[in-house]
Amino acid sequence: MMNYTKPLLLTMTLLSMFLFSACDGPGVKGNRYSLKECKQEMLEANDFLEAEHIDRIVVVKKERKMYLYKGKKVTAVFPVSLGQNPKGQKIRKGDNKTPEGQFWIHRKLCSPKYYRSLCISYPRPQDKARAATRGVDPGGDITIHAQPTWNANGKGDKYTLSRNWTHGCVAVTNSAMNQLWYAVREGVPVTIK
Repeated sequence: MMNYTKPLLLTMTLLSMFLFSACDGPGVKGNRYSLKECKQEMLEANDFLEAEHIDRIVVVKKERKMYLYKGKKVTAVFPVSLGQNPKGQKIRKGDNKTPEGQFWIHRKLCSPKYYRSLCISYPRPQDKARAATRGVDPGGDITIHAQPTWNANGKGDKYTLSRNWTHGCVAVTNSAMNQLWYAVREGVPVTIK
């Protein structure tokens, strides 16, 4: 006879983590982040701190790390999660690959699903051309984003950072996103390699 105690206990633990851990997170109502504070910051131009600014972001896929630079100095290093199929260049929508190349932050986004996001400039003209030669959609909406609402309080960071789970985005913790959010303006270069 099989022993179902351990699998049942693991299932119950994960289920409770998914259902209840967001209760004490940053502005979560139901299964969505509240956008009020974020939008107010952006409206009042309080979403950037000059003293904290960085010049560029570098994501090294094989290391699963993000490096923040000010001049030639690395000011912070964050662990990241990537697309579920992280190796190689993004070719088409739905391939779950994180794109590689030189991009820039083109917009900040208050996200009900992932707290806050920094939208990157994918697809570029060359990405669209490559996809067109294959007769496929290059995809889009690639961001550097924070955590889903079930992990708003960060208690599941170890779990989410131990795997690649996005559809092609770069995911960081909510605390890392708070640091990024105030250090970045539109136009900051992003290298993903």
